[in-house]
Amino acid sequence: MDLVVDGDGCAAWGAQVFRAALGRAGIARRKREGDHATPQGAFLLREVLYRSDRVGIPRTRLPFRALKPEDGWCDAAEDPRYNRRVRLPYSASAERLWREDHVYDLLAPLGYNDDPVVPGLGSAIFLHVARPNYLGTEGCIALALEDLLNVLEEADATSRVVVRD
Repeated sequence: MDLVVDGDGCAAWGAQVFRAALGRAGIARRKREGDHATPQGAFLLREVLYRSDRVGIPRTRLPFRALKPEDGWCDAAEDPRYNRRVRLPYSASAERLWREDHVYDLLAPLGYNDDPVVPGLGSAIFLHVARPNYLGTEGCIALALEDLLNVLEEADATSRVVVRD
């Protein structure tokens, strides 16, 4: 089953419909690093990462693992580990996955620009927890924690996030 998200911030998972936050710059057909846009397209859910000190082990058929304080994600387009998980501190620019806010308490990296990785086309595109007011993201898709838990419980290796205008 696919999670279908439109430009109005509406997400559909089977018969369930709920609110979603998208990139502050909307949806981009041609995503670029740092443009604050959510890429248009269909992307597999690669795995589930979670903060074990804040949420329980997620019920999912996807691979999963607990985050560690030193987990990061390289967003430096010129680095060989671009758009890959890295251990912090890291010599190039990398986003911290262990955050003080709750948006990465539960997240699923999407299969965007990862096979193969193309420098500069965008990195760290995740399905994650929305802020309470559904503020725009840096380019990710965000759902309420309860909705995200529902999606991940039913998701499998063929499930995709489909982003369309």
